[in-house]
Amino acid sequence: MSNKYIKRSKISDAKFLEILKYFVYDIEASKIAELTNLSSSSVNKILKAFRLRIVVICEQECIFADGSVELDESCFGACRIRGVRGRGARRKSIVFGMIKRGGKVYTQQLDNCSRQQFYPIISKKIAKNATIYTDSFRIYDGLVDFGYRRHDRVKHGENEFADGHNHINGIGNFWGIAKTRLARFRGISKNTFYLHLKECEFRFNYRHKNIYKFLLKNFRNKPLKLS
Repeated sequence: MSNKYIKRSKISDAKFLEILKYFVYDIEASKIAELTNLSSSSVNKILKAFRLRIVVICEQECIFADGSVELDESCFGACRIRGVRGRGARRKSIVFGMIKRGGKVYTQQLDNCSRQQFYPIISKKIAKNATIYTDSFRIYDGLVDFGYRRHDRVKHGENEFADGHNHINGIGNFWGIAKTRLARFRGISKNTFYLHLKECEFRFNYRHKNIYKFLLKNFRNKPLKLS
């Protein structure tokens, strides 16, 4: 059976389109399997292929050439553990994010909160003439020396969260949306967390577009591969 959207697949085009429709509606894999009369294993393989392609789309399209960009980091994962505090607390995944005001968000999972992790991403994604907004985390202390002359900071430790244009409410709003959505899955393994994170990024960036048509065209132009 030939499928225009997945290489060497035994699933028909019609069944594939049905799965994509449910994916766009953000229906969980177990429910999609039930609705399509397919095995959970088959559905999960296809959804993984969707997410792997979404990662590629996000990496290719999200560049912050100029304008105002907010930076922040957040931790995703298990609930707070007694006696364990701070950025990168045990059993949590560290995520660095940036959002261009009025534009797209970009996220990257990190091993730790260090300049060696942050600065290559910032340099690759943000032009030097952009205005950067951050909190007072010391990791951002060197941005001016790194070539970013327009850097404003919000002092959360002094209960300062917004002062005119000086805020990071945009990226904070995205963190809230992403964590609320991921909580629906009642636990995501570390092996698949990054794929789900980038899906949150993609859905946020394309929230005003027809995601179904966008993905369908992308898959048709370059068919997916099942791993």
